[in-house]
Amino acid sequence: MEHHGSESYFVIGEGLLSETVGGRDATLAASLEEATPPFRFSRMGPSGIGRQLGEPNRRKIANAMAVSGGGLAQIPAGFTYLGQFVDHDLTFDKTNVMLGENVSPTQLLQARSPSLDLDSLYGAGPTDPASAKFYAADGIHLRRGSTVAADGIPAKTGFDLARGAGSTVKAKRKAIIPDPRNDENLAVAQTHLAFIRFHNRVVDSLSSVPAGQRFAAARELVTKHYQWMLRTDYLPRICAAGVVNDVFTNGRKAFEVGAVPTDVPTMPIEFSVAAFRLGHSMIRAAYDWNRVFFDGFGSLDLLFEFSGGGGTLGGGLRLPSNWIADFRRLYDFTEAGRADLAVPPAKFNRAMRIDTRIVDPLRNLPVLPPGDTEINLAFRNLTRARMVRLATGQQMATFLKNKGVTLTKLTPTQIRVGNNGANLAGLTQTQRAALLKDTPLWFYILREAELSGGKLKGVGARIVAETFHRAMEGSQVSIVRDPTWHPTLGPNNATFRMVDLLLFAFEGKKNLLAPLGD
Repeated sequence: MEHHGSESYFVIGEGLLSETVGGRDATLAASLEEATPPFRFSRMGPSGIGRQLGEPNRRKIANAMAVSGGGLAQIPAGFTYLGQFVDHDLTFDKTNVMLGENVSPTQLLQARSPSLDLDSLYGAGPTDPASAKFYAADGIHLRRGSTVAADGIPAKTGFDLARGAGSTVKAKRKAIIPDPRNDENLAVAQTHLAFIRFHNRVVDSLSSVPAGQRFAAARELVTKHYQWMLRTDYLPRICAAGVVNDVFTNGRKAFEVGAVPTDVPTMPIEFSVAAFRLGHSMIRAAYDWNRVFFDGFGSLDLLFEFSGGGGTLGGGLRLPSNWIADFRRLYDFTEAGRADLAVPPAKFNRAMRIDTRIVDPLRNLPVLPPGDTEINLAFRNLTRARMVRLATGQQMATFLKNKGVTLTKLTPTQIRVGNNGANLAGLTQTQRAALLKDTPLWFYILREAELSGGKLKGVGARIVAETFHRAMEGSQVSIVRDPTWHPTLGPNNATFRMVDLLLFAFEGKKNLLAPLGD
């Protein structure tokens, strides 16, 4: 299994805070690796040193969280894995696909900093020798692969990631994409493939642009539409819209305030280790995946198994055709007026509500990093926060209020009772008192969302919105730095949603969005 990023956190001004398993492989020249820090994190708020809960308390909290999901949200389930794709884009270390020769210090800095410019899709570009393998022979289109026939469904060209490099079975299964994490489960792999289709369709729409300029023009157009979709569609679904609008209209109040827009950003550790782990609570135990694997037969463990990073593709070398995603079951195309692409409510997948509960399968993770024995995802998250001395929820609330952010702190009663979330009755009175005084930031943020209809609010919304804003501002292509830009590939010059991206990528055709049919 390809693991969720480096487990080392190089925090600016503090150095390497922790080192667990699965660290970053050296890919550059030794002298560059030695002189250049790994991915660059920073601390937005105060350190939580001395405020962390002990293992017995964290264990009980984790067990209370991992009992079952707290109910369904109105958010289509596809946004769960779009969030994972975005997380990988933000945390992608481009030096993994760069040759260690003729790399400038500026390139190194940018390559190990958060951005939202789809490096995880493009790598270092088609002219970089180490990234050329991600591209078709023309050096403009991105490569796609073919599925293998299964269940009477023939092989289908373009519906799997490109695979087949190397001589071993494992190497042949491995996806030929810049970020292997995007093949750790089938849902994120099919999302990555949709973005490949989107890029290729944009390339095809630019036939009047000279061939030598077409890739750069396509990448800029793709990236700006992607950022617009995140700003106007994704973020308002997971965060209170008022917070998102305030940050993108009036600017940041807490994170890298006053930074030169083109300076290289850092990644707040509060975002990476707490706030953006909201997606863990959105995961379903099973999905109505397509015509073959319906009514919950698309279980979470099978979505891992039928990938090349988290499983074995079911024992083959390519994705079986009966596992191609039906995007109509993951996104609501009626939002774009396409009633012909609607599925019956019983077949449509909604994400789990963002709250302090995670589904049962995440209590017993099916695949662990080498040498690790902890199977409860909630406990892993709480323990990682302890290792990096993350601020508590109360500390972050006070910090943000002092920065001029308007928010209401959760009361001890709200933290203890919640709203159909984790039941803390199993904690001792002493443990419960400790939790209410120094609430782990991840739990606090999820409790905020739970009490706000399943959307991040207060501390969580502010951390996420400001991190996205800075990552967009500091990206090489940026709608924040180009406020006059508007989308051209949606229904009008103000609208471009994820469904619009998919409609463009799949030519608006039902037989491409749902190739297995009804």
